[in-house]
Amino acid sequence: MAKWVYMFTEGNATMRNLLGGKGCNLAEMTNLGLPVPQGFTITTEACTQYYEDGEKINDEIMEQIMDSIVKMEEITGKKFGDKENPLLVSVRSGARASMPGMMDTILNLGLNEEVVNILAEKSGNPRWAWDCYRRFIQMYSDVVMEVGKKYFEELIDKMKEEKGVTQDVDLTAEDLKVLAGQFKAEYKKMIGEDFPTDPKKQLIGAIKAVFRSWDNPRANVYRRDNDIPYSWGTAVNVQMMAFGNMGDTSGTGVAFTRDPATGEKKLMGEFLMNAQGEDVVAGVRTPQKIAQLQEVMPEVYKQFVDICHTLEDHYRDMQDMEFTIEDRKLYMLQTRNGKRTAQAALKIACDLVDEGMITEEKAVAMVDPRNLDTLLHPQFDAAALKAAVPVGRALGASPGAACGKIVFTADDAKAWDARGEKIVLVRLETSPEDIEGMKAAQGILTVRGGMTSHAAVVARGMGTCCVSGCGDIAMDEANKKFILAGKEYHEGDAISLDGSTGNIYDGIIPTVDATIAGEFGRIMGWADKYRTMKVRTNADTPEDAKKARELGAEGIGLCRTEHMFFAGDRIDAFREMICSDTVEEREKALEKILPVQQKDFEELYEALEGNPVTIRFLDPPLHEFVPTEEEDIKKLADTQGKTVEQIKTIIDSLHEFNPMMGHRGCRLAVTYPEIAKMQTKAVIRAAINVQKAHADWEVNPEIMIPLIGDIKELKFVKKIVVETADAEIAAAESDLKYQVGTMIEVPRAALTADEIAKEADFFCFGTNDLTQMTFGFSRDDAGKFLESYYDAKIFESDPFAKLDQTGVGKLMEMAVELGKPVNPKLHVGICGEHGGDPSSVEFCNTLGLDYVSCSPFRVPIARLAAAQAAIRSRED
Repeated sequence: MAKWVYMFTEGNATMRNLLGGKGCNLAEMTNLGLPVPQGFTITTEACTQYYEDGEKINDEIMEQIMDSIVKMEEITGKKFGDKENPLLVSVRSGARASMPGMMDTILNLGLNEEVVNILAEKSGNPRWAWDCYRRFIQMYSDVVMEVGKKYFEELIDKMKEEKGVTQDVDLTAEDLKVLAGQFKAEYKKMIGEDFPTDPKKQLIGAIKAVFRSWDNPRANVYRRDNDIPYSWGTAVNVQMMAFGNMGDTSGTGVAFTRDPATGEKKLMGEFLMNAQGEDVVAGVRTPQKIAQLQEVMPEVYKQFVDICHTLEDHYRDMQDMEFTIEDRKLYMLQTRNGKRTAQAALKIACDLVDEGMITEEKAVAMVDPRNLDTLLHPQFDAAALKAAVPVGRALGASPGAACGKIVFTADDAKAWDARGEKIVLVRLETSPEDIEGMKAAQGILTVRGGMTSHAAVVARGMGTCCVSGCGDIAMDEANKKFILAGKEYHEGDAISLDGSTGNIYDGIIPTVDATIAGEFGRIMGWADKYRTMKVRTNADTPEDAKKARELGAEGIGLCRTEHMFFAGDRIDAFREMICSDTVEEREKALEKILPVQQKDFEELYEALEGNPVTIRFLDPPLHEFVPTEEEDIKKLADTQGKTVEQIKTIIDSLHEFNPMMGHRGCRLAVTYPEIAKMQTKAVIRAAINVQKAHADWEVNPEIMIPLIGDIKELKFVKKIVVETADAEIAAAESDLKYQVGTMIEVPRAALTADEIAKEADFFCFGTNDLTQMTFGFSRDDAGKFLESYYDAKIFESDPFAKLDQTGVGKLMEMAVELGKPVNPKLHVGICGEHGGDPSSVEFCNTLGLDYVSCSPFRVPIARLAAAQAAIRSRED
């Protein structure tokens, strides 16, 4: 019989894949002798089995769950379903990768009205008993039966208004009893049946709900963004309740062993007395700082600090912990490696090395490459910021600068972002349902909540600027407006947020490029020490090339020469070439472009300081260059000595039914060899000039022929390139070396790579086109159906953002394995957008590629990802 359920005493930290992050850490804390309310974990394999069985819990799994309940009863001395001494439990999710707020939790399970009445009497604390029951009804209705929160929140708000109070804690036992009755009536109205009273039925419903939450929309979006496979499933943790809502001697909180925003080594966090866990993260009440716990309960605070030291020393990383105090007794409900900002991640990693806690390799491995993106984008201009006067200030929950137009809902955020607007999402508080709107926003501003609220935690994980807990805002969400500092702000008005200081500014504050902190340099230095793959950049301008070099690029893996044809008078000359009737006319037009293209290449070589530069010859179909405006068409006609109608006829003739697979790439060079000749002259003359100016540099241009599918195509175009290049080198009496290679972007090229390698000095995978041609759909049109594919579980991620290792990857592997034995000197890289995606970089490392190439701002991400891949490969 398979084992589907583990008591906390049976697990440990190495069982993350089976028990999930929460489960394995609860087991590990139990092994360390820490005060953990005991329970059991239903494995991630049980979750996948649940889906395989048609969303049912099979008899074998159910039997083990009920056996584990009996073991819990033995440990706790309480009995599940008993009226006099009931065992009440929490049911929580726990995937192997942390997914804060994305899945569901149910607390106080096991209650019914009969049990509540007995608890109220026996405990002498009727308010606690009825508070637990109304919470349970609300959570169970929302999470298990999907009734929705708003109906219950409206009833609570109405009750508070009637009683003249502002906080939930000000409601009496009798008030909560009335609310519980109203909640059950609402449940029956919405569901059509009475609220369940049988604890076993409640438990089964809750476990199913947590399994279902693995497949809810917000979890699916989060998984796609964080490379978490659907196949992993989530574990379910059933744990004895610890009650933080028993009065002024009880409470609950969240804390970090280091500051998750800055990385500073200090205990930070928040707690609430007379509360349960969701009160802190939901931001419904303003919490107290963790340091204040020393004044409220000094003995509990000392015990908690000692536990924090134990956990950080044990895990050798910053910990994010949840705890509950039940009548002055401390319980640890969770620990995990804490989510942190990119700045904090770098500082913590460096500090842990300096403290002797971890090695350099471990420091490199613990920083999420994707988060580096937040360090590399603009910050507020210092002078403009100094001149600006804040209109409000709250908690700087996630660093960075954000400015944009105000929107009030997640749906509006998505809609405004889709039409190109930069927006700031302003909410009373965020909830997991807001995840897509939060993604779309430049920044997030909330009225409620602290540093551990949902908005703060999720924003930090996404690297999005967030200011939380601005209680000075008078919010009117229904009418999409708020008042701050005496001014009324409406949807579409502009504000700016400083996620480091918590300052809020009226209007737009200009931004400047970010500066990179010292820890960044240390981590990058270690990354370069351990990685084996080179990292190049995709750059078409000297500015992009220089930025990439600043960020550590070791060459250009892709220069798209067609981008150079659109500037200034070049487009006019290129259009003349397109509309020419003879080779001589085309050559005359190209002669106008030659000197400016040569200058472009010289500037690129200069920016790269002797590092390799791969120049792709003209790739897109010619129709992309022709004019569309009547004025431009007339201008071209006058230049060419043709009528407007003649030019329109030429333009119409360039129309293609499937441009992606049409007259482009090497096919242009076959049809119009003079284009390849001009580009070769520009490449070689530029290299000769720069080599003369910098004798200590090794300027060896790499000429890349695009869209090759047949060796004969490469031979034909290569002959033109070699004859032209050799003539230029001989005329200049130079000893310049150059290479001619090809992009592998047509599946046939991968399948016949052993033939093509005979003529190619290098391969470079153009995975944008290779993905299009392998799947048979266009990346420009895929957005029309990808969401449906995600919903149907056909795709888990966008294949144009994350490399399809199964299909496209197999073609890449085949090309490497076929090509290298034929040409041992063949060097191989990748220059599609996947070159900056960490999981794709790891795959490239596995294939033994020589380099990855990506956009300038993703170079540090690729450097770190390449190092992590190398470290993991050595560990394996």
